[in-house]
Amino acid sequence: MNTRMHLLHRLDGIAWNRVHTAITIALGVGWLLDAFEVTIVNNVISVFKDLWHLSNLQASWVLSIWFVGIMIGAYGFGYLADRYGRKRLFLATLLLYGTFTFLTAFAWDYPSLMILRLVTAIGVGAEYAAINAAISEFIPARHRGKTNATVMNFWSAGGILAALVTLLLINQLPPAYGWRAAFGFGAVVAIAAALARRYIPESPRWLLAHGDAQAAAAVVDDIEHARFTKTPAARSRAVVPGQDGATRPGFWSQSRDLVRLYPGRLALGCALDFSEAAGYYGLFAFLALFILPAVHVEPTFVPWFYLIGNVGAFIGGVIVAWLLDSAGRKITVPASYVLAAIGVLLMAAATATHDWRWVLAAFTLANLFATGAWISAYPTFSEIFPTHLRSTGIGISVAIGRIGAFTAPLLLTAIADSAGMVPALLVLALFWLIGAIAMIPWYFRGVEGKGTSLEAMVN
Repeated sequence: MNTRMHLLHRLDGIAWNRVHTAITIALGVGWLLDAFEVTIVNNVISVFKDLWHLSNLQASWVLSIWFVGIMIGAYGFGYLADRYGRKRLFLATLLLYGTFTFLTAFAWDYPSLMILRLVTAIGVGAEYAAINAAISEFIPARHRGKTNATVMNFWSAGGILAALVTLLLINQLPPAYGWRAAFGFGAVVAIAAALARRYIPESPRWLLAHGDAQAAAAVVDDIEHARFTKTPAARSRAVVPGQDGATRPGFWSQSRDLVRLYPGRLALGCALDFSEAAGYYGLFAFLALFILPAVHVEPTFVPWFYLIGNVGAFIGGVIVAWLLDSAGRKITVPASYVLAAIGVLLMAAATATHDWRWVLAAFTLANLFATGAWISAYPTFSEIFPTHLRSTGIGISVAIGRIGAFTAPLLLTAIADSAGMVPALLVLALFWLIGAIAMIPWYFRGVEGKGTSLEAMVN
């Protein structure tokens, strides 16, 4: 067994210890902050409208600009994480987010808010690529599915945190100041997480892909001994010629390699992310714009609606985390997407009762299924790309997914305005079925990730 394979075998054979726990928590905070931002802005969008006299279109762009930034950050920084390493990127991205969400607290008008929101979202989009690549590469194969899903489940915690901050902070302060305090709170969490991330080493798989076996061995030794010793920095030397998994330096060449060498895998990642982003953000946008007003939910109760709904989401994430490494990806992912579509139909039935209590129950269940679906997707498409292209592949998949997040609310609104809520919800259910259908070829011809090493996933 050569040095590279020996190190990878050791890495996959390490028993779970405090290093794995610390990596999971420190990287999971990125997802928490994304959910926190999205939920906070949904809660204070009416404040922005009153404060700066915004039209409905201008207010909608406060939400939409977030997805534009996510697209830019995921794609651009995905390449950088493959080129310069996971550690550099997941430190830089969190600092970028923390700095600009703090500055958002001092936005003085609508244009300044939009610019600051865009740059903040770029930092969060960059987190998507770097975090998902890193967590897949650190965690032993037998734990990879549930650990990756656990990291994703920090999203639900972020939604719950945002609801609590809204109830306990924003609603207790004058409207002109409460939202500023909320963004400042997010910045404090980000800086604390960045301090913790300093102790996370570079991915040993990335180091091996760049020909630095010495640094990779030092990282593996540290993980085996459950310690956080500073390891030799990855050298920025040329990649060993002909080495398996060699990194190509060009930005566009990374994308071309994925399209040329792994078209089916890239298509699967894009389809899964497009489906879940369109379905998830479509659900939340439609709930706020049409369903809650239709069943006469008071604005003061809306944070409780999201708080209870995110408890359901957390439960869905926990269930999927267990299923990924027990039932496997090939069963868990399509089943989760089908259940998410069914959850939308339950929302339609509950809305027809005009009783907010039935809507709350259906939303909690729909959010449970929806969160289970997208949480099952990320570990699945994060592990199907080779190490030297992994962050770029994740970044492209997320970027395509944000197109779904951007367009679904607009499409559903147009359908609801012209044909009614039920046809719009049927289209929303169809968005979820895209992911289930995309998994059919992978079910028959793809590699099952349960208990399989990352290297075996692409060989």
